[in-house]
Amino acid sequence: MKRALRGLALALAWLLALGGAAWAFGALSYDFPVLRGTVAWGFALAVLAAVVFIRGVGRKLGAVFASFALVLAWWLTLKPSNDRPWQPDVAQTAWAEIAGDTVTLHNVRNCDYRTETDYTARWETRTVRLAQLTGIDLAINYWGSPWMAHPIASFQFADAPPVCFSIETRKETGESYSAIGGLYRQYELIYVCADERDVIRVRTNYRHGEDVFLYRTTATPGQARARFLEYLASMNTLRDHPRWYNAVTTNCTTTIRTQHDPSRRAPWDWRILLNGKGDEMLFERGQLVTGELLFPELKKRALINPGAQAANDAPDFSVRIRAGQSSF
Repeated sequence: MKRALRGLALALAWLLALGGAAWAFGALSYDFPVLRGTVAWGFALAVLAAVVFIRGVGRKLGAVFASFALVLAWWLTLKPSNDRPWQPDVAQTAWAEIAGDTVTLHNVRNCDYRTETDYTARWETRTVRLAQLTGIDLAINYWGSPWMAHPIASFQFADAPPVCFSIETRKETGESYSAIGGLYRQYELIYVCADERDVIRVRTNYRHGEDVFLYRTTATPGQARARFLEYLASMNTLRDHPRWYNAVTTNCTTTIRTQHDPSRRAPWDWRILLNGKGDEMLFERGQLVTGELLFPELKKRALINPGAQAANDAPDFSVRIRAGQSSF
């Protein structure tokens, strides 16, 4: 029994050591400032040499763990920045001023799109009143897998157009998204504050193969106000203190959850990570207005691509994409 446990512990130690080395190889491949490939493969050869030539299992493991720790210590020194050559659609950071009931939103994005990549970036200043907040709608954007999606919170006002928040990677000019790169320090995090005709329409009308489902949530005006202020606080903090995006720990969905006070967060659910099933989770928790529909029918009716494509740049875009949803 002791021999079996010792063997199991040794196997686990090797698994952790080699897993750490694999992570370190990726960190050097994606985040090292110069000669990334050369440095990463040099690291891999050094680890291999340690495993082959160092005598004693304990020393071999120690060398591999030390190599991982050295890369990790360097990696943790990398600092996010708001000062880079950003793509035009993320060139500005949104921020808000709150004076009593009045909120002034700066750098609200409202791009004029001709195609997904050909657009005129427009940044606006808008004023809304907290007393006029009526609720929250939630757009769920799918671009391929039914397991992964992108949520966009749309705050509804009685006397003003909706205000959307989309938590995204802030990409530099010429940069594209990489799922593996998102596990490292490739992208800063950005809160895009935008008009629905921008942040929703670009996904329904200009990006190919993407579907957007729009749901009404059961949030009361008071709850909507609390969530809105959470977004504003996070957005303002990010403007002064940039953060790294991480595809697992700091992404478009987990960041929403961590905005809440820890004592008031919803229970953890695997669908927070596999967020393509997040709408089903909210349905089960009673957080979506359903009109007594079962979830498959609700989701079918929530698809807004046809309505968004018909509305296109119409001034009443937000009204038209909700046509047919009045019953729920």
